[in-house]
Amino acid sequence: MKMKRLFFVALCLSVASAFAGPYDIEEFTAKNAGSPDNFITAEFGGELKTAPADEVSSLQDGRLVVRQKYTDPFGETETAYQLYQGAKGDLSSIVALKADGVDYSKLVTAKFYARRGMPAEDDVETVYFDGKSVFIPGYSTAFAFIDGASVQLTGSAPAEEPPSAKPAVASSEEEECDEYDPDCEEEDEDEDVDVSGDLDESNAKADARDYAISDASENATDRFGIADEVRFWTAIGLSALAATGAVIGVMQHSKANEASDAYDHLSDLHNRIMNGEEGRDGIVQACEKKGSNKEACEIAMKQYADFGIDYTVNKLEERMNTNKKTRDSYTLARNLWFGFTAVSLTAAIVLFVW
Repeated sequence: MKMKRLFFVALCLSVASAFAGPYDIEEFTAKNAGSPDNFITAEFGGELKTAPADEVSSLQDGRLVVRQKYTDPFGETETAYQLYQGAKGDLSSIVALKADGVDYSKLVTAKFYARRGMPAEDDVETVYFDGKSVFIPGYSTAFAFIDGASVQLTGSAPAEEPPSAKPAVASSEEEECDEYDPDCEEEDEDEDVDVSGDLDESNAKADARDYAISDASENATDRFGIADEVRFWTAIGLSALAATGAVIGVMQHSKANEASDAYDHLSDLHNRIMNGEEGRDGIVQACEKKGSNKEACEIAMKQYADFGIDYTVNKLEERMNTNKKTRDSYTLARNLWFGFTAVSLTAAIVLFVW
């Protein structure tokens, strides 16, 4: 029982590893030199030093790590990653992303994506870590796979200082002007604009609306991507059904030909017995020569006469009917399977082209 439990646990772990593998970075092997930028600055020699992955989650204040992806455009070398550390620069223009309930050390090795359903190789190239949050230039949200499950990283934009409010003008100091004065009309229009509200609250609502629009766009993209994948695999399935139908149709056609040959052979034998052949009269000629009750003569000869075969003419006609029904049955099945193949193949082509 214990062995079965261990085997089951090992199987589950292997499945989870196989699923999460393409979406995780197993090791950092790039040999490229780290270059500073506006977000991370070099401390010695103008280059960034490499950083161990297990130390990223415990960075000191003022430190920053950048993870860089290196891809060979010609495909001659494998894609490689590396971690570089330096002093924290100005991050005020980047949204700090976090994933609730996720171990930060797992984010260091997780690949990040703009939306769900993207290919594993289309991950973000440059990611920054400060030991608490994840920073991706131009991203207000991102997705990753942690332990085989999709995780969304979200955050809020850096707070901006509200502009100083313009002092209100007392009513006694308001300038009186003529009703035809265009300046006076502009002031009247400005009076309808409310600038006395809470700008922080307005900005928060605007950010929430932007995130809602972004999520709706990503969901729509995911749905369309899923629809494309469903169409593709449906077309694959229909193609397989068409191939199966064609094989069965060919088999039915072969059986129909065998039954048709058997029927034609017995039909030729029946025709020679009834109508005779060169040098020998058939049942029809023999009964005509006797001249008495031709129908009774033919019935008797079919039932009792010996024509050099192992069965009577009546049995011969029964076998002919059986062969004819068998031929017709296989022919109908062949036509149905070929029709099924044509419909399946047409539907598959339409889905492939769509």
